[in-house]
Amino acid sequence: MQPASAKWYDRRDYVFIEFCVEDSKEVKIDFEKTKLTFSCLGGSDSLKHQNEVELYQSIDPNASKQKRTDRSVLCCLRKEEPGRSWPRITKEKAKLNWLSVDFNNWKDWEDDSEEDLSNFDRFSEMMNNMGGDEDVELPEVDGADDSSPDSDDEKMPDLE
Repeated sequence: MQPASAKWYDRRDYVFIEFCVEDSKEVKIDFEKTKLTFSCLGGSDSLKHQNEVELYQSIDPNASKQKRTDRSVLCCLRKEEPGRSWPRITKEKAKLNWLSVDFNNWKDWEDDSEEDLSNFDRFSEMMNNMGGDEDVELPEVDGADDSSPDSDDEKMPDLE
């Protein structure tokens, strides 16, 4: 039995921890107020993984969720005190060799105001506003009229 490698990141209302185990089976996650326990069988050799994390602060176990994919298990831990930053996920300052910060998803949200939308939210909003509405005027682009010949409109030679 060995711990699964994991990455974590902090958000305003949640802390996320992703256990990186491919083809996980028999996944068991216990959300407790101050502790998270994860176990599963993973990989082609069905190696047993088990992780236990004493959490930095309390969570709401009933509002915490999990999602399993073929490559990992993502746990979404609902903070009991939303709006408070977690400098680490563990209670103790000890360095765990299987746990790292997920810098791809890390965001310094403390400086953001509540009204600010994340890039993803802005992108989603933009995509939702794009549609088949025929009354939407598109901006004019210089040189985009269909009547002018392009330099690449010449006939191509036949292949031999």
